[in-house]
Amino acid sequence: MEVKTTARGPGAGGRKRKYSVKLLLMALPFLAVVFVFYYVPLFGWIYGFYDYKPGIPLSQSEFVGLKYLRIAFTEQGSDLMRVLKNSLVLSFLGILVSPAYVAFAILLNEMKGKWFRKWVQVTTTLPNFISWVLVYSVFYVFFAVSDGVVNHILLRLEWLKQPFNFLGNSDIAWGFQTLVGLWKGLGWGAIIYLAAIAGIDQELYDAAKVDGSGRFRTIWHVTVPGIMPTFVVLLLLNVSNMLNNGFEQYYVFYNALVADKLEVIDYYVYRVGLETNDFSYSTVLGMFKTIVSVTVLFTVNWIAKKIRGESII
Repeated sequence: MEVKTTARGPGAGGRKRKYSVKLLLMALPFLAVVFVFYYVPLFGWIYGFYDYKPGIPLSQSEFVGLKYLRIAFTEQGSDLMRVLKNSLVLSFLGILVSPAYVAFAILLNEMKGKWFRKWVQVTTTLPNFISWVLVYSVFYVFFAVSDGVVNHILLRLEWLKQPFNFLGNSDIAWGFQTLVGLWKGLGWGAIIYLAAIAGIDQELYDAAKVDGSGRFRTIWHVTVPGIMPTFVVLLLLNVSNMLNNGFEQYYVFYNALVADKLEVIDYYVYRVGLETNDFSYSTVLGMFKTIVSVTVLFTVNWIAKKIRGESII
């Protein structure tokens, strides 16, 4: 009895290897960028163990070991704790409003007018590409105390007896900055959820219509469960990234009246390093932020693996 065997073509393995090499070459520029801008700077951590002064070579600087780490948690510990509190609160508020991106994506997806939907999406995505300096200028025009549009309207309507300082009131600083960030990133943040909605099997919507589900029941039972895995992954990543508040937003909105509420760890590192020229201490602060962020990331990844059965990294 003759047994027939099938074999791959003689060049199949070679073509697969060539294809893999092409993919690797395509990824090399991006890997190089990541290496240069994210891993090479790690060698600068060595400055945190020396009493470094600008203009003096590191080889001639005094080695002080963990001196600046002790300073961070003893002499200047109150400042660091205040900065950490600001960073965590602002990040928590950002996570708290993250369902707004989901809701906005669903509303966009449910719009029937194609051109109107595109106009809304472009209009809400555009602020993401505007610099924070221009964003501050826009909000200053609207919320300035003396000649701001909002104060002018509220005073004319007699809802206020005197102008309200939106940009310089520490009581509302956290909430106000959260809304500013939401306004700037709403359209951009909804894009990934729109992609997740587009990936939902259309047959599920057809089955829901056959069962007599209306629009809101279809959204609740089909759309929301379909994008929930994406939301959970992004939520976990945001939790692990709680110390990375960014710098530009709080730099342009920073003033003496809200300094105690808007000084996040990124701005604190800038102020200590460049305004006071304490490079060693600012390096230690950056190290602390990186180590805590990486620790939280792997902790959240472990929790996700226990709960969901799969990790996020």
